[in-house]
Amino acid sequence: MPDTPGHDHAPLQLDPSADVLLARRFDLADADATDAFGARFAHALDSLRANHAVNPGAPPFDGLHVQLHGDLGAGKTSLVRATLRALGHAGRVRSPTYTLVEPYTVATPSGELQLYHFDLYRFSDPAEWADSGFREYFAQGAVCLVEWPQRAGGLLGVPDLVFSLEPDASGEGRVLTAYAYSASGKACLERC
Repeated sequence: MPDTPGHDHAPLQLDPSADVLLARRFDLADADATDAFGARFAHALDSLRANHAVNPGAPPFDGLHVQLHGDLGAGKTSLVRATLRALGHAGRVRSPTYTLVEPYTVATPSGELQLYHFDLYRFSDPAEWADSGFREYFAQGAVCLVEWPQRAGGLLGVPDLVFSLEPDASGEGRVLTAYAYSASGKACLERC
């Protein structure tokens, strides 16, 4: 799973001023590989949070905004489910297609973590994002995982990380291409 300078995928177009700090490609051959990546991502999140406790000079964890791109059935919710399981969430993990957001609180080795799973698929106009009141969730130091972020137009701003999922050439697995747009996103991706 090499870093991807020269990879075949162009970074997703976000804010024109957004620079990709790191891009990596992960080949996920099956559901177990997706679960394993979710576990690595969960470990990276907790490691990033714990880093400040052991290294007072490190910037504090101020939350993470992660956008998940991919067609229906690409594995976005499966990846969120695997991440939550690896973070210690034992309850049900629902797709927020109808509720728009599902909140979770998990107890991790580095303390309690708030995580919000958004699904904006049902939005038909970016103004629905502005009217939803969800912006406040992003200012709480939480991890915000957003499926179908393009439905909010540019109103979400530049994320820390983008995970783009698509079927692999065999059609059996998937390819996850990850892009980091912030220092915290880059630090997290480096730990994956």
